[in-house]
Amino acid sequence: MSEQKTLLSIIEIGDYPDFSNLYQQAGYQVIKINMMRKALAFLTKNHPNVIVAEFIFGPKYSFVISNVDSLFALVAGKYPDTPLILFVHQAEDHHLEKLRQRYANKIKLKSLYYPIQPQQLQNTIALAY
Repeated sequence: MSEQKTLLSIIEIGDYPDFSNLYQQAGYQVIKINMMRKALAFLTKNHPNVIVAEFIFGPKYSFVISNVDSLFALVAGKYPDTPLILFVHQAEDHHLEKLRQRYANKIKLKSLYYPIQPQQLQNTIALAY
């Protein structure tokens, strides 16, 4: 018997609708975690099929680029073939570009701009697997 595919949804701010139903309709069991630190701990022991997270740039991340720096490093090292879908504000995309360059060819990354369009997210998830 095959295991159900899993999708890790890391929701730290959540300025968008809950897409759990969309993920479930795509055939994923959804695991929601609301803190990057907890998500990283989860990922040290679990391997989801897809990861969806928010890109958050701000002063509290002064020594790194954003909330996803450690996530990129972990995924690149442990799960390089796991698709990572990031929700990002278009005005902050240039900050994300630094991470894209650093991890080019080391992770499978797709960015979606706010407001997140359900159809675009659905298509992205369908292509992720």
